[in-house]
Parts: sequence; structure tokens; C-alpha cells
Amino acid sequence: MADENSLGGRVKRYAQVGTRIGGFAARVAGERVLGKEPDRARNAEALKLALGGLKGPLMKVAQILATIPDALPKEYARDLAQLQSNAPQMGWAFVNRRMTAELGEGWQKKFKSFEREATRAASLGQVHRAVSHDGRALACKLQYPAMDSAVEADLKQLKLIFAAYRRIDPAIDPSEIHAEIAARLREELDYGNEAKNLALYRLMLAGEDGVHVPDVLPELSTKRLLTMTWLEGRPLLDFARESDQATRDQIAINMFRAWYVPLYRYGVIHGDPHLGNYTVRADSTINLLDFGAIRVFGAPFVKGVIDLYRAMQTGDRDLAVAAYETWGFTGLHNEAIDALTLWAAFIYAPLMEDRPRLIEETNATEFGRDTAAKVHNELRRLGGVKPPREFVLMDRAAIGLGSVFMHLKAQVNWYRLFHDTIEGFDASSLAKTQAGALKKVKLDRLVT
Repeated sequence: MADENSLGGRVKRYAQVGTRIGGFAARVAGERVLGKEPDRARNAEALKLALGGLKGPLMKVAQILATIPDALPKEYARDLAQLQSNAPQMGWAFVNRRMTAELGEGWQKKFKSFEREATRAASLGQVHRAVSHDGRALACKLQYPAMDSAVEADLKQLKLIFAAYRRIDPAIDPSEIHAEIAARLREELDYGNEAKNLALYRLMLAGEDGVHVPDVLPELSTKRLLTMTWLEGRPLLDFARESDQATRDQIAINMFRAWYVPLYRYGVIHGDPHLGNYTVRADSTINLLDFGAIRVFGAPFVKGVIDLYRAMQTGDRDLAVAAYETWGFTGLHNEAIDALTLWAAFIYAPLMEDRPRLIEETNATEFGRDTAAKVHNELRRLGGVKPPREFVLMDRAAIGLGSVFMHLKAQVNWYRLFHDTIEGFDASSLAKTQAGALKKVKLDRLVT
């Protein structure tokens, strides 16, 4: 670990990756020049090998890309996701040095106990269990060293990947996707920012008995260390396998409200419903654990999300077009609107029927693949579309939560749940509520 994170080690690793990416791009370009049909499976394997030296930030990128229809071919997204198993873990000598850098000499005296082995290793850091002097169980999230440079290097490699893919398939212009991923990853590097996000979620979900958010210990936190109370729970998949229908349904309802009460009442979305970012308690309530990928939207955008639902419900094409424009899509013509509406109808389908139902009755994996393929082929024929930045985490949340609900086999009246959540929505009231909440937690966040 020490060798890999030394300046010389990083420079060597990125140089090797850059050379491999260059070879990958040349191969893709060669297929195009020769008029060959791209061998996606073979190219995906080559891409995975080219990126094999990267550890950390690109894992998060792969998770995001996997939920954006055809941002990259499914073969690419699938093989990129496999890089996640390479998450590094710092040994005790490294942890000790990092903790000393964050809390000073004698840092261990600030805890009653601190476990040397990490309980969890993620893409940007790892979590250690600890106990405070007043007996509280703690989770200490410690960032890996030199992650700023690692993120910037990985973002450059991602731009090369996008450019290579864009040469052979113009259906999706990924430039805004890259800009959004870059902005969110850079935010995630600042744990002080995440502490404010966490405080915001405690405020927004204060009335939700089905959701729990940890407390931050500011005296034991820095820009690269986040210390919070430990919330006991088990992985969601344990409950998906072992629980009865009523329990699974309640977990799904709690998940839905954890994600969408903040959106429709405060204009805030948690953009990472990854299975590792929450646990479930024995009473079916959930613990939210990670607050790095948070997006704040202006009230007009949230209204646009609801307007698009209304347009799908009533077949109001003009309202749909206005909603797409509010989302940030530009230069749309009739055929492009039809293609986007095909995807919107797929996403909103579970909310259209006033009855308990499985999420996958119309959102089954095979149907989703077919729908994405139809949308992609049509957009490619029409010369492509540039998804706006705002689309990235909204789509990621919707697809990610849909996957959770499928794991749970939840039979919920999604229509009622959605309408209860948006009841009384008013854009001007949301704007005031949002401004007050952001000011209270001292979160200086650009609202778009």
C-alpha cells in the first residue's frame, strides 16, 4: 500500500494506465476507420485490463455509469464494475500516520478504544469502529492518502474513455455526464462537506420514524476524517432472503421515503443508493450511512420532475416538453422527444397504477434492456442527445432504488406512496424551506 501511494508509485501507475488507454482508443478508432462492427465484449475486456492499475475513484464512476442508459455499452459498464473488488485497505502503520495527521500526536487518547482493522473498505476511504469516552459506539471514516490526485487522474482517464466511445457511437454525448461526475467526486473528497450533508439529512428526515441518520462528532472530524455514531444494522439482502412479505414491504416504504421526502420537500437527492450505503434494523427501519453524493436542485427542477409525471399520466405532450427543458435538455425535436418519453414512461410506470404491485411488473430487467436499446437506437439515428448534468444522479437514484425494490420483491402501492410524498407541493414554499435548511446547517451549495 505504501509503495502504491508514494508519489513515484502513483506517477508510474498513471503513466502505465495512460499508455494502455491510448492503445485502447487506437483500437476503437481503427475499427471505425476500417468500417468494422465494434467487438464490444472484446473491447470491454481490453478496457478493464487497461484500467486495472487504477484503485478507488473509478469504482464510483463505474457505479454511476451503470445506471445511466447507454452512457457506456453495458459490456463496458459491467467490466468496469468488476474493478470495485480492488478496493485497497490501509494497514495499521498507515492508519496511525493518517490519524496522527488528522488529529495530532496522541490521537488514540481521544477515544476509549479504536479498532486497528477496518470494518469496511470503500472507494475513497475505510471505516474503523471506535468507542468514545462517554461510551458511544463510533464509526471513523478515514480517507486514503493522496486521493485528490487519484481522483483527478481517474477523471482524465474517464474523459479518454468517453472520447473513445463517442467516436463509434454518437447516441449519447457524455460531456455533461463527465462534468457532473467530476463535481460530485470532488465534493466527496471533503468530509467537512459530508458532515454538513449529514446534518441536512438529520433535519430533513427528523419526522421520519422509519429512517435513522448518525450524529457527527465535530471534535473528532476533519476534512479527511469523519467520525459519527455507529448505527447497528444488517445488510438489506439478508432481509430480502429471510423476511416475510410485510417486512420487505415496510423496508421498501422506508427506503422510498428516505430518498424522496428530501427531494420533494427540500429539493435534495441522495444520488447513491448503493447497497453498502445503508443497513436495516430488526424493526424494519433503515440506517443511512453515507452522505457524499448529495445533489441540491432548485424548486423549478423539482416541479419539472412532477410535471413530467403528470405529462406521462395525462399524455400532455406540451407539458412533457416543458419538463424536459426544465431538466436541462435543449434543442429537442419531435422524434427526440418521443425517444425520451419512451424512457420516462418506463421510469414512471410503477407510479401510474393505484394498486399494490411489484416494481418489476413493467420495470423487469429484460423489458428495461429492451426499452434502453430502443431509446439508444433511436437517439443514435437522430444524431444523439446530450443528457444534462441534472439527469445523472436523478436517474441513478431511480434505477438504484428500483433495483432495491426488486431485491425485496416488495408489493407496494407506489402510486399512493408517491402521491402522499408530493401532496401539497408548491415550488415557492419548497424554495423557502430549502433556503432555511441550507442556512441552518451552514451548507453553501450551488442550487441548480
